[in-house]
Amino acid sequence: MSASTVTPAPAASINKKPRARRPRGGINRRSPLGRAVTYALLVVFLIIVAMPAYVLLVTSLKSGREIGVNGQWNLPTEWTFASWEKAWTALRPSFIRTFELAIPVALISSALGAANGFVLSRWRFPGADVVFTLILFGMFIPYQAVMIPLRQIVQEIGLPPGIPTLVFVHCVYGIPICTLIFRNYYATTVPVELIEASRVDGAGMLRTLASVILPLSAPGFVVTIIWQFTSAWNDYLFAIFMSNTRNGPITIALNALAGAQSPDYAASMAGALITSLPTLLVYIVLGRWFIGGLMAGSVKS
Repeated sequence: MSASTVTPAPAASINKKPRARRPRGGINRRSPLGRAVTYALLVVFLIIVAMPAYVLLVTSLKSGREIGVNGQWNLPTEWTFASWEKAWTALRPSFIRTFELAIPVALISSALGAANGFVLSRWRFPGADVVFTLILFGMFIPYQAVMIPLRQIVQEIGLPPGIPTLVFVHCVYGIPICTLIFRNYYATTVPVELIEASRVDGAGMLRTLASVILPLSAPGFVVTIIWQFTSAWNDYLFAIFMSNTRNGPITIALNALAGAQSPDYAASMAGALITSLPTLLVYIVLGRWFIGGLMAGSVKS
């Protein structure tokens, strides 16, 4: 059959768009009913998550006598900030010490993780995979299993108890997760050609890391800094073994504030809110970069 005898397809069939398939079962989220169900579920989840925060806030604004009479769910009949003043007076020294712990831990462990991740991903050497596996092995060791020998090692090294010891311990235990994050980030986002170009220009490993890699590492640093800051700030197990109420972080002071025989619930609730404010602010300020940094190291471009 010659080309001249072929009849063209009707224009209606050419321009006809395929009909959108309706989902089999379930609710179409683009429909008004689907959006209503989605928003309803989100509101339910929000209420469930916000209930503990509501109890904390409402209870912290009551007097100790009113808590027993009015309960925890009702709004206070007489608003008072006496519990907040008591909690802040008790937690202020440890609040400052915890910043002295969390900030160095976040910066030091992130810097070590960036160096390790760069070497293990782009500056290969014999046995790099074995070294990376051994580093990751530290992530799966329970803290409780090594707490007593770790305390003995710290004492033999001669580190003073309190914040210096906790900085050392958190930096060591933060190396595996920071190395994993930066290794995945460099392996998926930094082109090999960039490293080769720096070698051609005569840059060594340290010069390449400082001049080429670190300026591109902001997403990775956001993730590791938030992770390490939060871990160090919220830690209680290391703190109870390596410090005390006089030289420890805020979690130890919060436990002492709660008491044992006659706890002050209003002051404890206020102290819990004060303790959680720094990490909450960190996530509010850096939250969108945190998600972006996690995604940057997960998919190869």
